Amino acid sequence: MNKFLRLTAIVTVVLLTGVNYSYSKTSDCFERVNRAVFSFNMALDKAIFKPVSKGYSYLPSPVKASVGNATSNVSYLVTIPNQILQGKIYAAANDTGRFLINTTVGILGLFDPASRIGLEKKEHEDYGQTLGVWGVGHGCYVVLPVFGPSSIRDTVGTIGNIALDPFYLSTVGDKELLLDNNLGDRTYYIEQGFDKINWRAENGKSIDDLEKNSIDFYASVRSVYLQRRDNLTNDGKSTADDEWKEFK
Repeated sequence: MNKFLRLTAIVTVVLLTGVNYSYSKTSDCFERVNRAVFSFNMALDKAIFKPVSKGYSYLPSPVKASVGNATSNVSYLVTIPNQILQGKIYAAANDTGRFLINTTVGILGLFDPASRIGLEKKEHEDYGQTLGVWGVGHGCYVVLPVFGPSSIRDTVGTIGNIALDPFYLSTVGDKELLLDNNLGDRTYYIEQGFDKINWRAENGKSIDDLEKNSIDFYASVRSVYLQRRDNLTNDGKSTADDEWKEFK
């Protein structure tokens, strides 16, 4: 684990040296490589993720709702620290209350009693958004294997989302330094898997429609992703929010 954290720190410093600290138009500096990785991801999606998500979509609605609630509840462990870092104290207090109530009364987040008592859902936050709020621009657009569309800034944020996720630390981390809950690293990866499958099932029609109606699907995904990330960073709203739900 310590080696992983050291590697994370090194990669973060290296990536940050290439980030443009402005909100200027994002460049596709690595387009040829990005398109190759994008093609790989789409092949992987069609071979694995799309069929699995289609099977998942046939599950009863209460089951899917519980899976969505549970994975959303775990994500508060990343959202709340970032709300604090962004100065969103009210939102952090609201989501702390949601997390505590849904984890206990809601049985580990399977149910959402917090909404019934007026604690409404807020947008999830992550370390990429926090860097954006602090004035760090996207840098170059990149496509990551399996993870999909990103930017240099959001890649750094993704490293933070994983390395600083308390749920990750408590299941994968060294027991003498971190929480010893005996969940094992498999628990973390299963939770992440359910999160991605749930997202793919919710957005299946939007993805298919975007691909069908796009002259250049790669360029369309890039545009939707960057619009979505800018809207999240600026707490704004646009049609990009409606195209892909919680497009990460």
